[in-house]
This record gives sequence, C-alpha cells and structure tokens, in this order.
Amino acid sequence: MLFKIAAHRGRKSPSRIRRKNEQLILSAAEEEFARHGYKGASMNSIAVRAGLPKANIHYYFNSKLELYAAVLSRIIELWDGTLNKLKADDDPAVALPEYIAAKMRFSREQPLASRIFAIEILNGAPNLVGYFDEEYRRWFRSRTEVFRAWAQQGRIAPIDPAHLIFLLWSATQHYADFACQIRASIGKEELTDDDYDSATRTLTQVVLRGCGVLESEKRFSTGCTGTTGGG
Repeated sequence: MLFKIAAHRGRKSPSRIRRKNEQLILSAAEEEFARHGYKGASMNSIAVRAGLPKANIHYYFNSKLELYAAVLSRIIELWDGTLNKLKADDDPAVALPEYIAAKMRFSREQPLASRIFAIEILNGAPNLVGYFDEEYRRWFRSRTEVFRAWAQQGRIAPIDPAHLIFLLWSATQHYADFACQIRASIGKEELTDDDYDSATRTLTQVVLRGCGVLESEKRFSTGCTGTTGGG
C-alpha cells in the first residue's frame, strides 16, 4: 500500500479538468468506502455516485486498490501535515489549541475521511502495513520530541508525549467516528457551530490544564497570546 500511495503522489501536476474529475471521483469513493468499507465498495458503485462512466474511473485509477490508496493518502497527508506544524520553539499555549481546533474542524468538515481510516484500523490496517514502517516510527518519534522539548523548557508538565498524542487523536476524531452517538446523547439531529465550539473549548481547557499550561492558558483565553517563540 505504501508503494501505491507513493506512486499516486508522484504524478505530474494535473490539469484543471483532471483535477476536477479526480476530486469528484475521490469524493464519491470516500462516500462508498465510509459506508461499505474497502471490500464492500465497488468501482461501479463509485462511478454511479460520481455520475461518471465506469471507464472514466479506470482512466484515472487503474484499480479499486489504487483508488483506495489515493483516498487514504489524502487522509494521512491532511492529518500528518497538521501535526507536523508543531515545533519545539512554539508556545504550547498557542500551538496546542490551534492543533485541537484544526483537528476538530477536520472532524466536522471531513468526517468520512476519519471514518474510513477508523474502519481500516479496526480491520487490522491490512492496506497500511507498508505505511506503518520504521520511517513512520521515526516520524512519530520526531513529533513526541516536540512535547519533550516543551517539558524540558518547563512549558508543560513532564508527561508521556506518545499517549498525549493518542489522546488528542482519539478525542478530536471521536466527533467524526461516533457522531451518531453524540447526537443521540444530547438529543440533536445535527451538531451546530456552538456544539463544536463548546467541544473545542472544553477539550482545549482539559488538555492545557492536564499539561500544566495554566498561566499561558489564561493568556490564550483572553486573546493575549503574544508570540509563538521562546519566553
């Protein structure tokens, strides 16, 4: 699967028409994969949802596996790119709320992407075996080092950064993966802007307090964030 993802990323910059059609196909594929999983989805059903002939789908993607790889690739790039923005010289009182807000925004605006990834993981990640390799582990360790640096600088409490990242992932993606449970619990057919804003504020407060970011939290909540550098 990693080879397939890399091959998709390596294509030349597409034309406007190609980009539009690929986006249409990927959006239709997300719907099908989220509803039926990889095994249950078919190229024909994806074509019907996209409103394109099946031959057109095969023109852009040679197989269902390649199309699935493209969908997963887009999800992974979106999430990894957001975590990559965290730097050791950032102020965690600013960087952490921004990261949480971004992940919550993804859960609201792109819930299908989160559900597809969740289904893949729950099935044992058979199509991501090549992705979760030593290179991935090195990347993840580089992300935990950011939190260790913050702890060494006295900006956060000395907590296990790996489990903090897992907590951030699970808490934010819960609003996409288990949206129906949340709606049922609070008695709403759809979550509103206020619901997501309240969830984001609550999670931010819990994480900042749990990390020991108290004074900085006060500065953030009042809008006086200062710079993201040292100090």
